Amino acid sequence: MRDTHGKLAALITARHGVLELGCGPARRHPEAVTIDALEFDGVDVVGDIFEVLATIPDGVVDAVHSYHFLEHIEPLPTIVRELARVLRPGGLLHGVVPHFSNPYFYSDYTHRQPFGLYSFSYLADDPIFRRRVPRYQVDTGLVLEDVRLGFKAPPPFYVRYALRRALGVVVNSSRLTQEWYEAGWTGWFPCYEIDFRLRRR
Repeated sequence: MRDTHGKLAALITARHGVLELGCGPARRHPEAVTIDALEFDGVDVVGDIFEVLATIPDGVVDAVHSYHFLEHIEPLPTIVRELARVLRPGGLLHGVVPHFSNPYFYSDYTHRQPFGLYSFSYLADDPIFRRRVPRYQVDTGLVLEDVRLGFKAPPPFYVRYALRRALGVVVNSSRLTQEWYEAGWTGWFPCYEIDFRLRRR
């Protein structure tokens, strides 16, 4: 289905209230309504993300998933507010984005927004980190639920991949070790991505 207008809310309801943004040719959530700016097989709605979201009523989405998508969108506060608007209370916003120390981040000229451990602490209530950051009077209605740093290497670097996975276990063992890593070790051991989860209040 290629539908950017009209019955999108009904489609979302029929698909268990799940959206997947920027899926490209490889959707990860078979039940989701997929949205992308490009027309790939498996994309349900083709269009500009802000225009598509504007057609979705408030509070009809149970979960939003995105993988290496939000770094292409600006301004970040605007997209986060729109996603919070369409989520029902208790709804999940889950995304994976490149970490600012990822050496491949700056090679892609379409990347607009780098991300760090506290990026969503500026845009949501943050009960998980001790370090406090300003909110700049932005209230998205979201609560930060979890943040995980992802360490990996692409094939054929299998030994490097195994070592980085082990590093990830250590770094993600506590909030303190996450903060300790980002404050002093990103130059030595670059992080590949950040997996974050937020809930709508």
